[in-house]
Amino acid sequence: MSGEAILRAEGLKKYYPIRRGVTRSHVGNVKAVDGVSFDLHSGETLGVVGESGCGKSTLGRLLVQLEQPTEGKVWFQDRDMFTLSRTELRRARRDIQIVFQDPYTSLNPRKTVGDIVGEPLEIHPEVVPHGDRRRRVQELLDLVGLNPEHINRYPHQFSGGQRQRIGIARGIALNPKVLVCDEPVSALDVSVQAQVVNLLQDLQRELGLAYVFIAHDLSVVRHISDRVAVMYLGRIVELGDEHQIYDRPLHPYTQALLSAVPVPDPEARADKKQIMLSGDVPSPANPPRGCRFHTRCPLLQAHPEMMERCSGTEPALDLHDDGQGQHRAACHFARRLIEV
Repeated sequence: MSGEAILRAEGLKKYYPIRRGVTRSHVGNVKAVDGVSFDLHSGETLGVVGESGCGKSTLGRLLVQLEQPTEGKVWFQDRDMFTLSRTELRRARRDIQIVFQDPYTSLNPRKTVGDIVGEPLEIHPEVVPHGDRRRRVQELLDLVGLNPEHINRYPHQFSGGQRQRIGIARGIALNPKVLVCDEPVSALDVSVQAQVVNLLQDLQRELGLAYVFIAHDLSVVRHISDRVAVMYLGRIVELGDEHQIYDRPLHPYTQALLSAVPVPDPEARADKKQIMLSGDVPSPANPPRGCRFHTRCPLLQAHPEMMERCSGTEPALDLHDDGQGQHRAACHFARRLIEV
């Protein structure tokens, strides 16, 4: 991992309008992503975790220009992706690709594997000469652990794990610098998940890729990530390296997520205290004022004197000195947790 930031998000927001009535009047917005900022370094894996509906996948789609932001910028190698012309954007998309969540719906069932993996090479003919494309597709299939001789087969002839490998082969066909992985293992069996994660790590070492790895399984994220961003209701509430997030979390939401991770050892499981959050996740169409987590925060229940501050002032994603490096948390209790 180098010190150069290859990808930067600044104040990203994505609001979906709510329309009602016969006139379809605009009555509000679903704030799927609401002010997200981070950077990604060359060769690094940034894990993005959170509950379903927190905005992880929308963030991934914004990064690869499948969605246009309501506000904010995405910088890729010092170029603002949202100000590029159509020609410039097409060229830039060679460098940032995506692997989708569902291997059963992300592949065209009417196309062969060769057509699916080779499609990016058709769109960007300058990458590989036309006469060499079949050989390049076979090389890609071999690189992801599939039989190159199966180039003429169709997606239905492969298992779920093999289909996801096809999706990965398509994602790396143009030699990108950044690969956004949108929950690439959530639809797979546990044993197959490990194989796909190991494949992604091997490809990262071999090709020098940087990953934005989106998932809700914290165990998988810990295995593959260098840094982890925890999202809640459209915002990043904690950001730090893997050891900081998992060994000394500073946000009560992160603590609650980690407490819910299954522990195989019965003795360790008996000693582990699970944090039970009260209430439901608020609607992203009407998030709470102040800290968005304050309606469910167990620390606030133990310290009611903080209610006015937590419900009235939104905490910034501040840098906290925990003696372990760059660790950010958006919580009014963060300094108290460091001192404990």
